[in-house]
Amino acid sequence: MQPLGVGPADHQPEGPLVFLVLDGVGCGLGDRFDAVASAPTPALDALRSEGVHRTLRAHGTAVGLGSEADMGNSEVGHNTLGAGRIFDQGAKQIDKAIDSGRIWEGEWETLVATAKAPGATLHLIGLLSDGNVHASMAHLFTVLDRAAGDGVSRIRIHVLLDGRDVPDFSALTYIDTLENELLRLHERYGVDARIASGGGRMSTTMDRYGADWAVVARGWHAHVLGDASPARSARAAVEAAREATAGVSDQDLPAFTIIDASGLPIGAIVDGDAVLLMNFRGDRAMEIARALTEGAGFTEFDRVRVPQIHFAAIALYDADLKIPEHYLVTPETVPGTASEYLAAAKVTQFAVAETQKFGHITYFWNGNRAGKFDEKRETYLEIPSDQVPFQQIPEMKSKETADALIEAIESNDFQFLRANFAAGDMVGHTADLEATYRAVAAVDSAIERVAAAVAKRHGTLVITADHGNAEDMAQRDADGAPLRNAQGTIAMKTSHSLNPVECLIVEAGRRQLHLRDDLPQAGLANVAATLIELMGFVAPVEYEPSLLSWSASAQA
Repeated sequence: MQPLGVGPADHQPEGPLVFLVLDGVGCGLGDRFDAVASAPTPALDALRSEGVHRTLRAHGTAVGLGSEADMGNSEVGHNTLGAGRIFDQGAKQIDKAIDSGRIWEGEWETLVATAKAPGATLHLIGLLSDGNVHASMAHLFTVLDRAAGDGVSRIRIHVLLDGRDVPDFSALTYIDTLENELLRLHERYGVDARIASGGGRMSTTMDRYGADWAVVARGWHAHVLGDASPARSARAAVEAAREATAGVSDQDLPAFTIIDASGLPIGAIVDGDAVLLMNFRGDRAMEIARALTEGAGFTEFDRVRVPQIHFAAIALYDADLKIPEHYLVTPETVPGTASEYLAAAKVTQFAVAETQKFGHITYFWNGNRAGKFDEKRETYLEIPSDQVPFQQIPEMKSKETADALIEAIESNDFQFLRANFAAGDMVGHTADLEATYRAVAAVDSAIERVAAAVAKRHGTLVITADHGNAEDMAQRDADGAPLRNAQGTIAMKTSHSLNPVECLIVEAGRRQLHLRDDLPQAGLANVAATLIELMGFVAPVEYEPSLLSWSASAQA
């Protein structure tokens, strides 16, 4: 990695550079289902008149995903923002390993050998979804077919139901599709493959960053102990939950265990079994991976019984922490991220976010690296998230994040500061429109205070988002018109969007900034070079180009 060159004298900053990621705040159609346009945002409105701004692509191939139909997400968004380059992400990495056959080497052979032992079972745990954000149903079907073809005779699937990255209330469609595939496998191979347990992703198994370990505990009871709410089939479990709680979202469906005619679980995880975690995205897979693999030192919840199993995941989640120890596909590491370059240049850095997004502004931003690049010059601060449904306190920790960031700015200890404001994304996922208005308004209020602190220090403020969500709260037809459900009401949307995001730069120092007009397809990958140039350095040659036009600035 070559050291950063120093830019011309008129490029040098007067104060600190502050970078804000407004998680899930994209650019929508401007109707009432666009919570970003509909919420009061006086701070953002004022900053647009003071600075320069444009939109950026934040989905599909612009962030390394397979097609333009793939929604962006927080993981790939922060990876791309920090890396300054586009590289293969998520499902695309797994697809390449499948196409090459590399996925079936080494660890896969161990899983199969374990599952073929007398009395053993191969368990597959993961999000049942084709949203391609955390997991892919295509990968599940490929693994099922390969396992059956390799002679595994007993397979149990533990399904986590989506409703966030795919349309809500679609769980039964995905369950029926899987059941049909299992029937096909039985007819072709004679394999005993069945759904054994499940639940909605926000109630069961898929917690992240230690926000609420009770979510993982419910998954443990469903998948491992086999004593969650009993049902004779996954369809019956979903139908019973909907009858008990009208309008319950797929993501909030309670944990369930499938039982046989005698009332016993058909697929509890026991000694000697093989377990493969199918989620390729690590943030919501790390905790169940820990629960399944850690020894007596694990204290997050009472596991009651810890089976002796062979565990692997479809991907490596954290190379520094070695979670998990065994995996099928190694993720692409990203050297030379913006913060790595700045650390080498001895720039002091500060990063802050609440628990729900702390890993994004640190681990993912740093190119899938858990540690710091320079312990002496970098400070990371996590603000604990509330453990309540997000719509109940839609402001989340916007104020506290701003408080911490302002304190760091005023300390005069840091040259580059970055923060993530989580509310737009996390509350947007709830489909609660009024709550999302409040979430966006709270983020705007935080921005107003941060902007004032930056201006006082004659610094530079850069604001963007990692993907869209809050700006598109309704399911729409091809023309953008909101769709209605069977009850005649608007079908609300809980997933991310394909929309672009805004990039806004406000300079409170002496520099006059202008944007280039020759990058119509610019995306999140262009942000890193922009930040490095705003820090007064020359951006690395391998980065996507900066959004800034310094020649125009010099002429101003």
